[in-house]
Amino acid sequence: MNLGELTSSPNVLASHYSRFQVADRLLLTGHSHQAWPDVALDGLTESFTSAARGVDAKWDDALAKADDLRAAVRAWIQDPGADIALGSSTHELLIRLLSGFGILGAKGSGSGRGKIITTDMEFHSATRQLQRLAEDGLEVDVVSAQPVSTLSERIAARCDHHTAAVLVSSVLFTTSQRIPHLDLLATKASKVGAEFIVDAYHHIGPSVFSVADLGLDSAWIVGGGYKYLQWGEGVCWMRLPAHAQQLRPVVTGWYAQFGALSESNESGQVAYGPGGQRFAGSTYDPTSHYRAAAVATFFAEQGLTASFLEQVYRHQVGVLMDAFDGLDLPDSVVTRDRSMATEDLGGFLTLSSPHAAQLQQRLADKEVLTDARGAFLRFGPAPYLTDDQLREAMSILGEVARTV
Repeated sequence: MNLGELTSSPNVLASHYSRFQVADRLLLTGHSHQAWPDVALDGLTESFTSAARGVDAKWDDALAKADDLRAAVRAWIQDPGADIALGSSTHELLIRLLSGFGILGAKGSGSGRGKIITTDMEFHSATRQLQRLAEDGLEVDVVSAQPVSTLSERIAARCDHHTAAVLVSSVLFTTSQRIPHLDLLATKASKVGAEFIVDAYHHIGPSVFSVADLGLDSAWIVGGGYKYLQWGEGVCWMRLPAHAQQLRPVVTGWYAQFGALSESNESGQVAYGPGGQRFAGSTYDPTSHYRAAAVATFFAEQGLTASFLEQVYRHQVGVLMDAFDGLDLPDSVVTRDRSMATEDLGGFLTLSSPHAAQLQQRLADKEVLTDARGAFLRFGPAPYLTDDQLREAMSILGEVARTV
């Protein structure tokens, strides 16, 4: 497969997404909810069939699917030896992780580390949770994400021996901007003994992600398959650094000791399983793992690799940029940050407008699906869309923007 086969009409991938009718719809929701290929339904059916056949013995199959997804995550982050924990949401994994730092619901851990540093453009789950913890005494130091060119340096300057953890995104979910110099931040966090948590949700898929190349060997990395990987809901993950086995999460479920339930525990302490199992919860619905595993296989068969998809998304975001610029709309109505090149962004284009919500609704009325976050209007392409579809969506934006 090559780029030209995806950009021209018809897109060769579109036929594999017949149930979502991607060829006939302007789904600019690639940054939020991508269409699922038809094989996703096969995965859901396989899950039901496995349960019907095996009943309680279905878990052998289900756990094998979970292992398949861990292997897929390792490939996406280019970290073949990594321990991977799975969860239904990044929030679930984040809570278990923070509970291992000894700071939940308390003014520090007793070690003098009672501060978390983050930015004002993090994903909602983290922002809301940290705000609530701050109400109970946790010090949350919120750093302005802008300008992104100096963000890592500015956070590093505030990272000290009172810092329990630093939590940042590698791609900002509101603006699509990639955060440079994360290696500098990882080094500073390690130097002062703080944990470093990176949200890679908007990075994996549209951009190549390499733990080693980004200097993130010591980092906890969270992400999920809901968006660009087309895995659907309920499939999130956390990459564990080598020192993860020293943590004993307070928020823990019985699956965290699943492999050793029959073993005696003479120490009297709660025991934990190896690797990512340490951060496991309790009984879960494995259906999403079957769906995700089917889609992961489809990606491999179609040659939708990290390097190829990076090429696709950069091209598509560039098409959207050029089409928007061609509209020549007043900046007071809607504009974009023209200092950002495609290689500075993730997999979507953000426009700024005081009328973002109104524009999003008017686009939806004309069957162009986008979304709005505050003053930001987001257009998310996907590999199954053609260049003509992207340009048509922007043309319709031009129509509705002149009516606000």
